Amino acid sequence: MNRRRSVTAVIAVACALLAVLSAVAAASPDKKDKPVGRLLLGKVLDQADNPLPDAVVYLTNNRTRAIKTYIVGADGTYRFPALVATVDYEVYAQYKGHKSETHSVSQFDERSQVYLDLKIDTR
Repeated sequence: MNRRRSVTAVIAVACALLAVLSAVAAASPDKKDKPVGRLLLGKVLDQADNPLPDAVVYLTNNRTRAIKTYIVGADGTYRFPALVATVDYEVYAQYKGHKSETHSVSQFDERSQVYLDLKIDTR
């Protein structure tokens, strides 16, 4: 009879452990469910909202001071995918010697996609 009780106790402990492990697994989501990074996208436009092809967009990582560039196409669009969500960035555009305002993308902005149009006064 003692053997039967010890087997029952082992099964009860195993079930309790399984329940705890299931709760922990449910509390910590899988890494594959998390977004890889933030996407920054937008257009480079003149004052009349016309695209400025061949403008250059500069993105600065405020932590490392590394700068990425993007040369926009005919439609004026740019995109910087997979940005680190825990870093602040600054972005601006240049076109034929003219520069847009510098915009900030804060790490506290929780959007996974940030859309910013960069306007340049070409007059």
